[in-house]
Amino acid sequence: MRTVKRIIKIHQVDGYKVWCLFNNGQSRIIDFEEVFRKWNVKAGDLEFILATSLGAFQQIELQDGTFVWKNVELESTDEDGKPVKHSYECDPIVMYEMSKPDPTRGMELGLMIRQARMELGLTQEELAEKSGTTKHYISKIENNKTGIELSTLSKIIEGGLGKSLRIEIV
Repeated sequence: MRTVKRIIKIHQVDGYKVWCLFNNGQSRIIDFEEVFRKWNVKAGDLEFILATSLGAFQQIELQDGTFVWKNVELESTDEDGKPVKHSYECDPIVMYEMSKPDPTRGMELGLMIRQARMELGLTQEELAEKSGTTKHYISKIENNKTGIELSTLSKIIEGGLGKSLRIEIV
């Protein structure tokens, strides 16, 4: 089952660009000038204030894994017909699809493992056998479809690839 994309951290906001971390471990960049252009935002649209006022846009917040602008309100009615106000939100799945990987945050772990495996001329099956896992699991890791425990990562890097594992927090 695929994990529903959520945003877990805003790293930085600069102009209309937002650098953020998704719950799949990927840091990505969303260029909202490009988003608003693709959405063809025009006067009268709810997003118009965000697209035309940097000050309004930069009031972006993160709430329950979603971008929220409390300064932009939607009005609707509840099931009893009473007026209700909601803050403007952007769906994190749409934001993920419209984002690009952040090259300043390093390579993705799955890609690093795939490249090292291929440099050694190993198949996924051979790597799995050497590291005590399965071909299916190696495939999921290489395609960033699953998380990985540190002990398993160590088995794959050291046992399967014959390399050293060094983790650095910068």
